[in-house]
Order: sequence, then structure tokens, then C-alpha cells
Amino acid sequence: MDHFAVSIVRYESPMESVRKAVEMSQGLDHMPSNGKVFIKPNVAYWTKSVPFPKWGVVTTSRVVHDMVLILKEHGIQDITIGEGTVTWDPRDRETARHFYNTLGYRTLEKRYGVKFINTFERPFDRVELGDGIFLHFNRDILRSDYVINLPVLKTHNQTMVSLGIKNLKGTIDLKSRKKCHSPDPERDLNYMISRLPLKLPPMFVLLDGIYSNERGPAFDGRLRRSDILVASSDLLSADMVGARIMGFDPADVPHLVHVARSQGRPLDLSDVKLVGEDLEPLASRHEYDHDYVESDDGTLPLAMAKQGIKGLSYPKYDLSMCTYCAGINGLILNAIRSVWTGRPWDDIEVLTGKIMTPSPGKKKTLLIGKCMVERNKNNSHIREMIPVKGCPPKPETVVEALHHAGIPVNPALFENMEMLPGFFMQRYEGNPDFDEAFFRIE
Repeated sequence: MDHFAVSIVRYESPMESVRKAVEMSQGLDHMPSNGKVFIKPNVAYWTKSVPFPKWGVVTTSRVVHDMVLILKEHGIQDITIGEGTVTWDPRDRETARHFYNTLGYRTLEKRYGVKFINTFERPFDRVELGDGIFLHFNRDILRSDYVINLPVLKTHNQTMVSLGIKNLKGTIDLKSRKKCHSPDPERDLNYMISRLPLKLPPMFVLLDGIYSNERGPAFDGRLRRSDILVASSDLLSADMVGARIMGFDPADVPHLVHVARSQGRPLDLSDVKLVGEDLEPLASRHEYDHDYVESDDGTLPLAMAKQGIKGLSYPKYDLSMCTYCAGINGLILNAIRSVWTGRPWDDIEVLTGKIMTPSPGKKKTLLIGKCMVERNKNNSHIREMIPVKGCPPKPETVVEALHHAGIPVNPALFENMEMLPGFFMQRYEGNPDFDEAFFRIE
């Protein structure tokens, strides 16, 4: 049986730790000496409005910088960093330019000739992934000779873990990303993600676990200083080890199961050769999900139920809810909680994603987003429909709908939604473990 090398290294110092992870995994041994190399970091979220917690959300500039230097030492001259960060306005190009400057990528450009691209400003090519699936991938990564995949060690509230395979979702266009959140139970989000690596060039993955993220993938998770690097030239092996470090059996992570099955691989790490640190002492459970409970009115997030909220059913999000609606969904939940006074709402149900159907007998049904409106616009179980159209819905449309339902949310929360991430910075103020220097290149 072939064994796939995966290195586990404690992060201790600049350059030395990343170099050790690379060399111990022999991850660059098969990289073409004069090839085009595409670096894919993970900038899952960014805002230029306020400082926000980047630890465990964004790949550290430290790791990106060190990988660039190692590539240069290997004689690589053609290096491109590419990312497609989702923004609230799909036409927004300023946010990408802002993180390009803030994270020090411009310094890498000036110092080492590294190019940076916002994938949304570049061409996409239609790629067949088998089983009748077609997605549009960034042309630059498709035409590269080698990929350096630099995800963050984090969990994800839909896919359980977000590591090397999930990080590749940032290389497809918006239409393809939404397509991945399919309502088809056989070709759901996990299945679609498992297909992403199939037609991409050879790849080296280094999981940046200097900071990790529990209940990720964004700034509202529990961010930890973990100081762990995981590296391999085999994508699945690195992700299985990363999952184990966060306390998950790879056999319980659906998209890893799909990939392993397609490759005829075991999920118990029996064909993986671990080098460096022992895995088990580093393993620490990172929860990924949010608890929901059944109430007399229907389904509610546990936090709402503990608050005593009545007259409202807000079923748990499913895999079909895409990133755009997920962003507004969290804000809606918090807005509703903030105006609860103890008086029951008027038997309201809120539905999201592409799969949910209304419960018979509810007085008012809010349909959040274009997909939900299209699915249920003619449903006879709805007594009073309150459609929240848009892909994604505009904040003012959401406020109007909630007010119509009798929930007097504060419009300012939605008007200033770009300011919300700054609130979470308070959790980490004064803690020396959370150092902004990891996201700068001097």
C-alpha cells in the first residue's frame, strides 16, 4: 500500500516552521522547476469598514510570505496569488484591493514580483467534473503548473470542516458557488465540494493552524491560538489529518467520505504516513454546529429558546442556503433577539435556503431570498406570505418584511451591517496571543 506523507509541525518562528513543514512532507519534491505556481490563500471574509478579527478567519500573511520565499528558493519566478472573496455587492472590487494592500500582498509584488488577482475580475472556464456536473473555474489556476493551497484550520457550520478541499470553492464563479448549494439530496453541497479538485493541477496544501476557528468559518466563531501547521502534497490526506486535529473522525465528514470513496482510500489514516509531531496530543475538539430545539411553535435556535421567545418558528439552515443568504440570516436572528420583549410574536415562520416548505396553519410565513420565494410562492399552506425577494435580499427589503410581520427590528442594524464585525474585536483586545503582526508583511 502506498503511504501519503503528512507533516505536523508546531509553529514556533517565521520561515523555520513553514520550511520544516514543507521539507518534512516532501511536498514540493514534484513541483516543476520553472512552472507557473498559483497560491490560493483563504480570505473567507473581508471588510474595509472596520478592523475585524482575522485570526482563524484569514490565512496569515506570515504563512503566505514564507511560502513565497520558499518558492523563490526553489527557483520559481512566476507566482500568482489568487482569491475570490465574497462581498455583499457582487460588483464590489474595492474590498479585494483593500485586503491586497492590508495583508501585504502589494509588498510581495514589489519585493518578489508576485502577482495578485481577484478571480472575479478574471476569466472563468467551464469545466466538466463528471456525473453531468459543470462548474466555472478561474482560468489562472487551471493554466498553472502547480497549486499551493493555504487554507485556515477551521470548522464550518455546513460542511463541518473547511480545509484544503473546501478552500477551492474560492476559485469558482458566483453562479457555480450558488450551484454547489444544490437542493438535490444526492448532489448536495458536500458532494459538489468533493468534485472541486478533480481537474485542477497538482497541489501542495499547508493548513495554517497558527490560529484555528471553532464554529467558523467567519469572525463570529471562537478563535483560538493553536500554533499547528499541517502539510502534504496529497489534499485528502492533509484534510483528514486536519479534521482529526479538530476532533473529527474523517468518516463523519461527508465531503471527505465522497473524496475517499472516489479514490478508493480508507478514512482511518492507515495509508497516511505522519511525520513530525504526534497527532493525538494536538487534537482538540472544535464544535462546528449551532444547536436548535423543537418548541411549541416549531423550531428555534437554542439561544432563542433559552431567551423564552414564543410565537416564532425559525427552522435550522440547511446545506442549500448559499453564502449570501447565510450572511443575512445571522443578522436576522440577532435582530429578532434584540427586540424580544416577552410578548409572543404572531405565529410566524421564517424559511431559508432552497428546500424548506411551510408548516400548515402558521399565520405568517417569511420566505427569505429568491430561491425560497420561487419554491413556495404558490404553496397552499401559506396563509399570509411575506416574500423577501432578491439574491441576496437587500437589507431594507428584509427590514420591511420583518416589520410587516410585526417584528420591529432596528433598521440601523441592517443599514450598518458592515460595522458589525468590529464588535467582535472586543473579545480579543489585550490578549497577546492574538497578534495583528501575523497579517502584515514588513
